[in-house]
Amino acid sequence: MPLVKFVGPTDARMLSTLEVTQRELVSDSLVYRYDPETAASDGLGGREGTFSMCSFWYVECLARAGRVDEARLTFEKMLTYANHLGLYAEQIGASGEALGNFPQAFTHLALISAAFTLNRTLETGMPPH
Repeated sequence: MPLVKFVGPTDARMLSTLEVTQRELVSDSLVYRYDPETAASDGLGGREGTFSMCSFWYVECLARAGRVDEARLTFEKMLTYANHLGLYAEQIGASGEALGNFPQAFTHLALISAAFTLNRTLETGMPPH
């Protein structure tokens, strides 16, 4: 759910996408980039983890959709998956372990964007434009 602003955050299509994402790709607030059980093989061995970047995008979408309590809870849970230096891996495994590229720069950009949006929404009651 990358934020490209081609549709408003409370548009029915966006809210529907958010609901389907939550139902099919979210597990305990962590977001898979696809359903590993139904997707075609990606050719990589091992089990697919949740994608940290997608989880931060999810936070931002929740905040922009007005679901601020869910966004805050998800953001706070994501903070627990950083290492002792505050760095994130590309993926989070089933038992919370770091998987994939580390540190993952794109994840940190998504973290900053989610933090900014969530903070602005909590302060003003409205997400940034």
